[in-house]
This record gives sequence, C-alpha cells and structure tokens, in this order.
Amino acid sequence: MPAVLPDPNGRLCLVEKSADGSLHIEPHDWSTKAQASPHTGEVSASGAAYARYLAAPTTSSLWRFGEYDYDLTSRVLVMGVVNCTPDSFYDGSRYPSVREAVDAGRAMVDAGVDIVDIGGESTRPGAASVRFDEECHRVLPVVESLAPLGMPVSIDTRRPGVALQAIHAGAAIINDVGGFRDPEMVEVLAGGTAGAVIMHMRGDPATMQERPHYQWVVGEVGAFLADALDGLARAGVGGERCVVDPGIGFGKTLEHNIELIRGIPSLMFLGRPLLVGVSRKSFIGKILGLQAHERLEGSLAAACAAVLRGARLVRVHDVRETVRAMRVLERLL
Repeated sequence: MPAVLPDPNGRLCLVEKSADGSLHIEPHDWSTKAQASPHTGEVSASGAAYARYLAAPTTSSLWRFGEYDYDLTSRVLVMGVVNCTPDSFYDGSRYPSVREAVDAGRAMVDAGVDIVDIGGESTRPGAASVRFDEECHRVLPVVESLAPLGMPVSIDTRRPGVALQAIHAGAAIINDVGGFRDPEMVEVLAGGTAGAVIMHMRGDPATMQERPHYQWVVGEVGAFLADALDGLARAGVGGERCVVDPGIGFGKTLEHNIELIRGIPSLMFLGRPLLVGVSRKSFIGKILGLQAHERLEGSLAAACAAVLRGARLVRVHDVRETVRAMRVLERLL
C-alpha cells in the first residue's frame, strides 16, 4: 500500500515506490479517496492509505504488545543501547562480556530506562556480519538476565533465528534494522505477541553509506515504512504492535538525516509511534566536528528536536542524561 504524506510544500500526496525503484509522488484531490467503491464495496489502496492518514492523530500515540500497553500522547520512552559487541561505533556502549552487558543493563534500569535494547552484531557503516552462533552466544544470556527486571527487553537483530531464540529467552520486542523485509522474520513476529520496531535502511551495514541518493528522503522512507506495515498486517500482525524508525544514519547523508528529523511531522501520518536513534551518530560529529565520545550534548539536542516534532521513543547510549531531559521536555510539550 502507498503512503499519504504532506510534501515539503504542504501538499497532501500519494507516495509510492514504482516497480523500477523510483519514487512516485502524486498530489490528489482527497475529498472522496476514503470512500468505498459503489460496485465492489472495496476501498482502493490510495483510499486505504488516506484512511490511515486520517486516523493517525489517534493511532500514532498507542503501542500495545504482549503484556505492555503504552499511551505516548504525553510520554516519551527511552530505549537504552546494550551492544554485546567489540566493534560498535561508540566504544562507550561496547560490552563484550556477558557480565559487563548485564551490569550495563541493570545500571540503565536504575537510571530510569523504559526499554533495554540488546544487540550482538554491529550495524555501524561498513560493519561485517557475524556468525549466527556467535550472535546467539553474545545476546541470549544477557536477555535471560535482564528480562525478569520488569521492563521490556528488545532484541536488535536482522536474523529470524536469533529473534526467535531471544523471544524464548524473554525478549518482548524485535528491533529489526532490516525493516522486516525477510519473510522468516515476519513469520517469527506473527507467531507471537512481541512488539516490533520497523526501521528503514538503504542496503545493509556493509554498503549502506556508498553514495546514498533519494528523490525525496522523507517520502521514500515513508513509503518503505508504509509498505512494511502493510506486509505485517497481511501476516496477521496488528499495527498497534508496531513502531516505526526512519533509520537516521542508515544509508543517509548529513542532509538526509537533517531532512528526516525536520520531516518527522509528515512521518507521523503513518499512524504509528515514531522512534529515532540519533545518539552520538556521525551526523552530529559532522555538525560539531567532534568524535563519538564528545557528542553527548549534540545527541540530547537532536533527541529533543525529534521529540518536539512528534517522535515518542528515543534510542540512546546515555540513559541517565536522556531520561532527565525527556522528563523536563514532557512537561513542556
């Protein structure tokens, strides 16, 4: 299904990827688009997309999965990053031993984190894939240790087998940087009640920063996320279980990342809560001329900018500082 999004000029457009991969952007007269056909009783794909657009102010703040039910109308969830890897881009988030990772997760809980996101494969630009058994070895003991602490644990993986084993170990959310393009990952999600984070990425980590190009990055990301939501719906996964992530830094230039953050109000019309991961990323370093370990203030500024535009989840390395910033921001919204 296509997406209905406001374009940079404020026109309401039908946005859809064509068969050749190009982006089709078509302004419409939407006065009758959500009406059913008088002959078949069916609503067209564009009409269904428009209906989702109309419902977005209500549905974009609700996230329900498993035993969890969040109303994010005036609440921002902080997702803390636990990288069980030796090679993630920010060395302050590398926890190569199980004990270090579990201790880091517990510290995040003490600092007020809402979700702990556990990953065993680096997705930094140019990162190589790790073996399936190695990824499982890294993450499963950490999931098992942190799941009983009372907040949802998320598994950050592109592998269906890892996701399934993590769910059995207690994970409540699948964070798939591949955007659920793998039918087996869709099957894993549909087979249970886990929540889903659907992220946009151009290519894969090894190639995603090789000359990324978009006609209109907000429209193309929106069309991808809309298509992913529709694919999950066809598999039986209710939209209320999903949040969407535009994939800041995943196959985007500095200007693409800035445009996406500025374009969050358009992406909210997908009708799902929006998560952003801006923490310590290279676009902040390019703006400030600083290395990853010096980007805390820039990360807080970018997270606040995203929330002011409508994001309701932030994925971060610096939990204590971000939680404090979000609690203040919530009172000001």
